[in-house]
Amino acid sequence: MCLFTINQEKCKRDGICVKDCPAQVIVQEGKRAFPRPTEDAEEFCIGCGHCVAICPHDAFNLSTMSVAECPPIQISLLPGPEAVRHLLESRRSIRQFREKTVPRNLLAELIDTARYAPTASNKQQVHWTVIEHPARMRRLAEMVIDFMKQMLPALTDERMARSVGRIATAWDQGKDRVLRGAPNLILVHSPADLPFAETDCVTALAYLELYAYAHGLGTCWAGYFTAAAKFHSPLTEILELPPGHQCYGAALIGYPKYRYKRIPRRREAVVTWIQA
Repeated sequence: MCLFTINQEKCKRDGICVKDCPAQVIVQEGKRAFPRPTEDAEEFCIGCGHCVAICPHDAFNLSTMSVAECPPIQISLLPGPEAVRHLLESRRSIRQFREKTVPRNLLAELIDTARYAPTASNKQQVHWTVIEHPARMRRLAEMVIDFMKQMLPALTDERMARSVGRIATAWDQGKDRVLRGAPNLILVHSPADLPFAETDCVTALAYLELYAYAHGLGTCWAGYFTAAAKFHSPLTEILELPPGHQCYGAALIGYPKYRYKRIPRRREAVVTWIQA
């Protein structure tokens, strides 16, 4: 099967698809010629769909992705820079949640949107695991505490040791500072042997939590859980990740118990400008 087809009645032979192809597997031999795949196109095409998406004439169809499967961008729905900046600046990490579960269809929508996050070479090997049951959430938090208590004697950083000790003590006093009583936990994982797997997963999780905020949900990155999921074998086993997968991030998610009213200050960005 040919990698792509060109609708010659629609194609204006403007060469935009040739110029934009990230893998450079499209060529055009003269202004009167139609684009065609290179001899090694099947091997090096990453299936990103840029060629289909950028054609202004709807003339380009990949064998794996037709123009009919790619909805048009609706400019009227795109927020302006002021709205996007306000969303980014006002988003907070939520650690106090209402006793209300997040509907599964909404969680599914968040993940469905986060799959559009960029991945290295368009591998799209980001996988998700969603924890929904309160008893399972508590059991996972308990296992993270077990890991902390095991690691505490080996910690050489005094400040870190005190911090971990406080969290373990809080648990013994009935306070969950690991999963914070959140109704749900979303894990992101990937085959560990893929290049940039961690970057892909973290980027996708960032997409998800920002979209969650737009839905009125609160999220918080579960750093202690993520660390335990990497090194504590009992926790790794109970998560039942596919063979060869590594958990690269996790986020608490639920409905915020309280609403923030202001944007707190942050330190100025540290920037180095390099001129030619």
